[in-house]
Order: sequence, then structure tokens, then C-alpha cells
Amino acid sequence: MSQGFGLSATARLALLQRLARRREDAPPAPGAARAFRELPGQRDMELIRDAARALGLENPFFRPHEGIAGARSVIGGREVINFGSYNYLGLNGDPRVVAAAQAAMARHGVSASASRMVSGERPVHAALEEALAAHYGVDAALAFVSGHATNVTVIGHLMGPRDLILHDAAIHNSCAEGVRLSGARRIAFPHNDWRAAERELAAARGAARRALVVVEGHYSMDGDIPDLARFVEIARRHDAWLMVDEAHGLGVLGATGRGIHEHCGVDPREVDIWMGTLSKTLSACGGYIAGNADLIAWLRHTAPGFVYSVGLAPGLAAAAFESLGILRAEPERVARLQANAALFLRLVRDAGFDAGTSAGFAIVPVILGSSIGAARLSQALFERGINVQPILHPAVPESSARLRFFLSADHREEDLRATVAALRARV
Repeated sequence: MSQGFGLSATARLALLQRLARRREDAPPAPGAARAFRELPGQRDMELIRDAARALGLENPFFRPHEGIAGARSVIGGREVINFGSYNYLGLNGDPRVVAAAQAAMARHGVSASASRMVSGERPVHAALEEALAAHYGVDAALAFVSGHATNVTVIGHLMGPRDLILHDAAIHNSCAEGVRLSGARRIAFPHNDWRAAERELAAARGAARRALVVVEGHYSMDGDIPDLARFVEIARRHDAWLMVDEAHGLGVLGATGRGIHEHCGVDPREVDIWMGTLSKTLSACGGYIAGNADLIAWLRHTAPGFVYSVGLAPGLAAAAFESLGILRAEPERVARLQANAALFLRLVRDAGFDAGTSAGFAIVPVILGSSIGAARLSQALFERGINVQPILHPAVPESSARLRFFLSADHREEDLRATVAALRARV
């Protein structure tokens, strides 16, 4: 089947133009100033929905999973091979993790019921934060109720209008939102280009009071990694803080899953701010910051997203704490994950697909260069019992539209080979 998946480039363009004209020709609705459907992006979403209906495509998003979403899941009463979840080490649903969460809920209830500062503190919070700090070999850590909110509130609170934030162009939305909130001068450098980062920092640092460099340890869209040692050197040379978002690195990178610092052989204390989430390897929900004692004490008493938010649910804190203990005790899970991802990446490339710059640790994209093609292939695979999400324009440039595969330690080799065979056949 052609790369257009049944539609030529001309036909795809004509369809989109026809639908767009229909939207543009529609007269303004009465009361448009108060109409929520006039909010930015609403008409774009309607256009996408119309295009999907015209092409006979189902909505691939918001499908409910009816059980534990691991290497396999149940959707619509049918078991599927699942590549849509962050359950990298298979700990979500592990009986030990479930038991830890249940015990915490039995003791403390489902909710912390208050901000931790006033009445929401529970012993499990301190236990989790001590374990996270020990994981990175730093002074202290602080757990937040949301990974996304962690970046927004910490970056937005730490930096101000007189400051400079330099970040990778592929940085997560949560970091970008934190930068916007801060009011700091923002400079994005080309993805993973440390030379460009240094040029930009050298040129702009003198005019800024403070400077922050932000990178990810494992990029969630492309599955590649930065040269951490280079970014440490750059930050030190130009008197800047270095912040690393380890959301997809913890439990994935390094021989024992300690993260990008283990993979690169860098002393974790050389990174000023470690950020991560509890919702991937640690099978819970929330985020954390780990680093210097002064930083953590300041955030604990002043960060709006911590001080004015309910505390992390005790059951989630207990689940994350137990998962972190299992990660330390069972590094063979990391080895299985890395072997699965390396095999899948090799199979995908051997089949002639573009996997971009993926390093083959847990995230492997299959870049198709067409949003329509990605959506149609995702639907065809789902019909064959394979769940993988398409990533479409405008989330990525149209030329980079893709399927994104999240690998797990629990995937079986036969499932990986069957999936690539289905891709090759274009089903």
C-alpha cells in the first residue's frame, strides 16, 4: 500500500481544503463572544473530526481499558497487545504494589484530605521522599500530586522576568508552561544539540540574573537521550542551574534503572534539579523534585503547586515507594525492558521503517510522515489486536506524524515480532 494509505497527497489536501472552506464560510454564531465553541482550537478539532469521519476513521483516543494496562490489556472486551502505556517494568498491578497501596489506604484513607503544610502530612510521604533522595544521592526530595504540575509550579516559581531559561526544543509541554508562567526570557535550542545550547547560553547569559538549562533524560516523543556530561559542563561554565526531567528515564536507563546519570556515568549531584514522575516506572501518580536541601526546603514552604494543593494520596505514595524498592531489588526487570526495546527497534528498522533517533530503551516511534496514514494504520493494527497510539499534527509536524510504541519488560518476543510483521504487511 502506498505511503498515503489509500489517498494521494493531492486527494488528502483537497479533502482538508474542502472541509476548511466549509468552516471558514460559516457565519459567526449569535453570541459568539460567549460561545465556548469559539475558543482557540475548537474549529481545528471540528475540522479533524470531520476529516476522520470522511475517511471512515474511529477516534483512537480515550478508549477505556477494562483491566490492568500492561504489556497486554483489555479494550472493548477484547485482549490486545498494548503499546500505549508507561508501565515500563510491569509494576502496575504487581501484588506487592497493590498490597502497599491498600495498607496505606486502610490506615490513612483514600485522600490526604488537606495540604501537607496544614493537615495532610502522612509518614508515607517522608518515606517516599527519603527514598527518592537516596536514589539520586542528593540531600532531599519533595513529592507533588501531578507530574505536569510539578514542572509548571517549580519552573514558574523558581524563575522570574529578569532570568533566562534555555531548553531543548523538544521539551515537554509541562516545562514550556512553567517557562511561560515564570515570565523569564525563553530560548529553545535545536533538539539534543549541546553545541547550539552553549552558543545560545554564552550569548544571553550576561543579561540575565539567573539562568536555568532544562533537558529531558529520555525524550518521550523520540525515545532518544542527551549527552548529560556535556550539559553539566555547559551549565557550570556559564553559572547556570541544570534541570533534568527524568519522567521517562527512571527505571529505564542505566544498568539498574537509576536513570540518565547511571547511563552516562555522571555523578547525579552534578545536576542541580532532578524532576521526575511517579506515573511511569513507579506505577502511581504525581511528580517529584530531588536536589539540594536549601532548594527543597524553599519549595516545601513557598511553591504554590505544593503549598496550596492537597497532599499526594497516601495509597499513591505507598505504591510509588514500594515500586522504587522493587526497582532496586530486581534490576533484571530493567534488563528485560532494555532487551525488548532493543529487539523491537532492530526489527522495525530491518523492516524498513523510520524509527528516527530512538535509542531503543523503552520508546520507539514509527515515523510515517502523514497524520492520515498514522491514524489509519493505528486503526488497522487495533483491528488486529494491537493497541498503539498515533501522534498527529499539530502535536508533531505533519512530516513527523507517527505511531509511538511504549515497550514493557513484560512484552513477549513473539508479540514484538507479530507486531512488526503486521506493520510490514500494512495490514
